[in-house]
Amino acid sequence: MKHIYSLLAAILIGVTTFAQLPNGSIAPDFTATDIDGVEHNLYDLLDDGKKVIVDFSATWCGPCWSYAVGGALEEVYEMYGPDGTDEVRVFHIESDDATTMEDLLGTGTNTQGDWTSVITFPIIDDAANIFDAYECGYYPTIFTICPNRILTESSQVSAANHAAIFSANDCAAASLINDPALLDYTGETTACPGEPVDMSVDLMNLGVTNLQYCTIAVMDGSTELLSYDWTGDLDTYGLANVELGTATFNSNTDFTIEITSGDDNNANNNSTGSVALATSGTSLIHIEIMVDGWPEEISWSITDASGAVIDQVSPGDITGDAEAIVEWWVSAPSEGCYTFEIQDTYGDGINGSAWGANDGYCKVKTYDDNLTYISTVYDYDGSYQFESEAAGMAVTSVNTGIQELTLNEVTKIFPNPFSDQTTIQFSLNQALNSSLSVRNLIGQQIMNVDFGSLQAGEHNRILDFSGVNAGVYLISLTAGDEITTMRVTLK
Repeated sequence: MKHIYSLLAAILIGVTTFAQLPNGSIAPDFTATDIDGVEHNLYDLLDDGKKVIVDFSATWCGPCWSYAVGGALEEVYEMYGPDGTDEVRVFHIESDDATTMEDLLGTGTNTQGDWTSVITFPIIDDAANIFDAYECGYYPTIFTICPNRILTESSQVSAANHAAIFSANDCAAASLINDPALLDYTGETTACPGEPVDMSVDLMNLGVTNLQYCTIAVMDGSTELLSYDWTGDLDTYGLANVELGTATFNSNTDFTIEITSGDDNNANNNSTGSVALATSGTSLIHIEIMVDGWPEEISWSITDASGAVIDQVSPGDITGDAEAIVEWWVSAPSEGCYTFEIQDTYGDGINGSAWGANDGYCKVKTYDDNLTYISTVYDYDGSYQFESEAAGMAVTSVNTGIQELTLNEVTKIFPNPFSDQTTIQFSLNQALNSSLSVRNLIGQQIMNVDFGSLQAGEHNRILDFSGVNAGVYLISLTAGDEITTMRVTLK
């Protein structure tokens, strides 16, 4: 359904805020055949020193048609394409596989007109796979890709503005002999005080000869945190992820990464990064999420310093109507450094307002044995989109936490009220025989489930009320010698 909303948004306004590969990303390679039967490979063109513009479009898209008719890319192709200076290639990429060749020709039912009559550069049809590889969310999305494979979203601009992008010095084909370049910092971004942080960076060879060595340093201002002598054998435009070593931090730190050995171009010798210090707290961790309309997209995990999973919820585990609130209690086993990570399979976080729903939220906090608030590890208000976010936490004291809570305190039912299905969630501090019964308000039993012996930890069970009359019911959960009863409403 979100795809439909994004297409409607493109029809109405032409631009929006959905995510795509950010500027500075490495363009994914593709091989595709245009409607005239000619095959094109992106990296082959880039290796020949060509700059490439890709226009992701759809035959039914009004803003796409208006931009095509305006002729900006036609002008670029005429001046800088094969019949001009021969430095640029332009591709119109029809990315909705549901459209037809008749739609491209203007004779179908899902089209703005005859696209072949206004576009003279190659048209590639049925290219939803390329659209997805570039993580596009709307039409038209237009990228300029430089010979070094780095892309920029150039958007619906004039021919002169397109030329300014691909004519810039940093978009030139390799011409210098020795030109190593630093791209993005790829190392860890959260740390516990004094804990080693793995640091790494992407290195690209922009020289015309193979790159075989360079020295890379991590600098905190004028202080060198570490230095690494890289050796290898990178072809022109070859990319390597360089593991630089580890450094320790006692505060939030912004740093630079620099090539300190000599080369022929100093302009691309720097990159930046940052490390945020983990929030200190207790071992009793509370996670609270209010979902938007798509709770099944959300998952989370807590891992220790070695990467071992302490607890997690997978995609599809969270259910419920929009604005349902879901909670978990997690006990970290010992002091140390942990990471909370939340992910969204669609890549838009809990930003429901982008789709006409309300924004959700996620809050991660720590508490002491008396359930007194200690610290906030992560606080997301749903106002922006993400695919994945992480926050570090330094557990500095271990408490009994959830083990001292009663069964009533660790049992949740969501959603409530509900239709057909709801979920009961509860935690056990030891292995216990457990069961559940459901009765109506006059005492008639309508459901009885024996869970058998359940291990210590968190448990989620879906309760199916299909075929049961709407009304108020009492759900009783038994675990060992404890019983808790909760009132629910079936709509």
